[in-house]
Amino acid sequence: MEPWLPSSRWLYSALVAVVATQRLAELAVSRRNVARLLAAGGVEVGRSHYPWMVLLHTTFLLSCLLEVWWLERPFIWGLGVAMLVALVAAAALRGWVIFTLGGRWSTRVVCLSGVAPIRGGPYRFLRHPNYLAVVVEMAALPLVHSAWLTALAFSLANLLLLRERVRVEERALLDFAEESGHD
Repeated sequence: MEPWLPSSRWLYSALVAVVATQRLAELAVSRRNVARLLAAGGVEVGRSHYPWMVLLHTTFLLSCLLEVWWLERPFIWGLGVAMLVALVAAAALRGWVIFTLGGRWSTRVVCLSGVAPIRGGPYRFLRHPNYLAVVVEMAALPLVHSAWLTALAFSLANLLLLRERVRVEERALLDFAEESGHD
């Protein structure tokens, strides 16, 4: 490696920092949207699993860095570029979700009576498009720099947590449909 070129681990660390900064910005948007939704009469459901989601996502980002640095994972061009493309696609999907939901998007499950579920944007094609983005991200971000243990462990943990999260959301959507007369 040329002495003036940064190591791939430093570049990867910068990528993880960008993703972490993105998540912090999303949390700020979420907090603002949740406050508005609750002020408009919304009700939060599924609060018990939320701290576990925060813990999972925080430790995921840390684990990406720790595995790459401590276990000296190599950067493999073909894998790294493919996973970077997948990561960008996941970020684009998440952005589309956030744009589509607007002031109704949050990291929490908040039900607002009398308002029909969004059926446009990516919701025309998928019931839970944000979770597809999260699943892809959990696999792709660590694999950009061959952190396969993090990709495997956190993908499995995320699937277990998403099973509960989707159950909570589906129940909330069903309760909402019964309450408001929407189908």
